[in-house]
Amino acid sequence: MKEKTITIIVAAAVNDAIGKDNDLIWSLPNDLKRFKRLTSGHCIIMGRKTFDSFPGLLPNRKHIVISRNKNNSFPEKVTVVDNFEDALNETDDDDNPFIIGGGQIYKLAMDFSDKIELTRVHGEFKADTFFPKIDESKWKLIHEELNEKDERHQFSYTYKTYIKIR
Repeated sequence: MKEKTITIIVAAAVNDAIGKDNDLIWSLPNDLKRFKRLTSGHCIIMGRKTFDSFPGLLPNRKHIVISRNKNNSFPEKVTVVDNFEDALNETDDDDNPFIIGGGQIYKLAMDFSDKIELTRVHGEFKADTFFPKIDESKWKLIHEELNEKDERHQFSYTYKTYIKIR
């Protein structure tokens, strides 16, 4: 059996801001393309608020939503669980599931995850949702790629890949 790599994927500002009013704070089209490329064909685990922020189901991905509220109505193709461990159990056939948010789910996922794909947005933003601090004693930076702002990207950003120190 292939070993599973659990990956957190997130875009977070310098102050760890990730969202406000259940929406993204910035528009980075190339980062959205990267998100699609990395997560396509995989399971994506998220909280209900993150799922609610989508315009619809993301193509070519298994959606697993963690929600304590069983009264919510989700589309038939969405798997709903009430805890993080059950969410991971639903990814048995995927050797690289992705944790895609929001703030509370990221906090839960830090201990379970093997890798972080972080887009660090170069700016500080007012937000109501934040990414947990990355503990450099537990995570090692293995890749960094700077992207300067341009006509389509209002802010510079850096792709950073971390792996858990074992």
